[in-house]
Amino acid sequence: MTPLLEVRHITKEYPGCRANDRVNLCIDMGEIHALLGENGAGKSTLMKIIYGVVQPDEGELLWRGMPVNIKGPAHARQLGIGMVFQHFSLFDTLSVLENILLSLPAHEARDRLRVLRQLDDMGKRYGMHLDPHRPVSTLSTGERQRVELIRALLNEPQLLILDEPTSVLTPQECEGLFASLRKLAADGCSILFISHKLQEVKDLCQRATILRGGCVVDELDPRETDIDTMAARMVGSGTATHATTRPGVQGEAAISVHHLTLPGFSSHEVGVRDVSFTAYKGEILGIAGVAGNGQACMLRALSGEQLSQSDDVRIGARGIGRLNPAQRRKLGMAVVPEDRLGRGAVPDMTLVENALLTAADQGLVKKGVIQHGALRDWTSQLCKLFKVKTAGIDAQARSLSGGNLQKFIIGREVLQQPAVLVASHPTWGVDIGSAVAIREALLTLRDQGCAVIILSEDLDELFEISDRMTALCHGQLAPIKARQDTSVEEVGRWMGGDFSDTPPAAESSAIAAATAAHSDLPQENRHAQA
Repeated sequence: MTPLLEVRHITKEYPGCRANDRVNLCIDMGEIHALLGENGAGKSTLMKIIYGVVQPDEGELLWRGMPVNIKGPAHARQLGIGMVFQHFSLFDTLSVLENILLSLPAHEARDRLRVLRQLDDMGKRYGMHLDPHRPVSTLSTGERQRVELIRALLNEPQLLILDEPTSVLTPQECEGLFASLRKLAADGCSILFISHKLQEVKDLCQRATILRGGCVVDELDPRETDIDTMAARMVGSGTATHATTRPGVQGEAAISVHHLTLPGFSSHEVGVRDVSFTAYKGEILGIAGVAGNGQACMLRALSGEQLSQSDDVRIGARGIGRLNPAQRRKLGMAVVPEDRLGRGAVPDMTLVENALLTAADQGLVKKGVIQHGALRDWTSQLCKLFKVKTAGIDAQARSLSGGNLQKFIIGREVLQQPAVLVASHPTWGVDIGSAVAIREALLTLRDQGCAVIILSEDLDELFEISDRMTALCHGQLAPIKARQDTSVEEVGRWMGGDFSDTPPAAESSAIAAATAAHSDLPQENRHAQA
């Protein structure tokens, strides 16, 4: 059979970087094909070329066996290529239907009854039921992703590109998404699936193409290849693919939260409600949760960006609820925010300048005067210890890849030897090699007596390095359990709002029942049911 899409010898070069180097890729009709590679391997550039965002320097694309020059995303959609990006682009104040109508050509958007019928048919066929009149602000993250998928599917794509589609979903929502994708493929739609989660690739995809350094290094069947082999092909032999997991030694209380209640910064943001927990020296406390369930408010309350009562957040015995971020840093707190390029680093500043932003107290400023030599040495040491790939310490933060910038930010905080480190999504969108390096750094810091709190949606990560685990849902905290006393399924239920303590023997059937019940309930009713 003629392939649906064939990429031949595609090359794209930027100043000082060959992003794609004579790349070949072939996607068959109705195939779920994975595109794998670490950060900087060339995946994003190749996707942009296929979707018409970027034009290649050399090579050609064949669509159904015919050469084609894809002039832009609109042209790609006309051909039958759809794409769902990692970060959603929905208007919270509009309904599901209104968001979908905005993505359609004007002549189609005028016929609302026809669009409503299409939504109903699609929901029945692929199990993606949605109330079209419901405001997007009331939807869970999984439901929002359904809206994005439906928007793409209404254009009847023959090829659907999905970029990290499961990064913000619970395990139960992932299973629902995979069921829909398998039905799509069975109906003849090809899917190009980009993910760093290799178990998902193994469960879902028929073939995988691996990029490294802009080149194709392998094509394999993930169903017949173990995860360690795939990881090694992505990062090269000799690079660790897992952190060295070891238990922590719990010490005295380092930071505690007592009945913390705070509103979100806007009417669309979830705050926290009556949250209490303690993090101890020498442990990693993992807090799971789907994005938008109070994590942003929790991070601000811990970091000092959002103040509260003095006694509801404490470091040791001292209430710090009314202390600002600088005052909390002097007491030994360090913070890694979720948004690395914007809140974690200033894009147009050099690495030297970004190092100074939070590390001034490391002997880098004396009597108000910057110690430039010490600052440059400290920054160089940071980049060396954490293997930050950069053109030099005077390079702008925006010039680094996502993984390298994340290693820089983590390293900047870890080198300060904090008593408490709060990290939000420390390896989100980061390749395997960088993720392992970051997790090792967090484990080492914990072993030195630091209390580490991780807010993350990546359950694989949390189960790999956490000593105790809990989850946030609708601003409330689930029970806290030792990692070995819980399971991915139970934490997944916590993420969905079910905090009940289900006996292990009954867990499988309860999960299936809870998932089915939750999928048909409005967001605001789910926690009440749980």
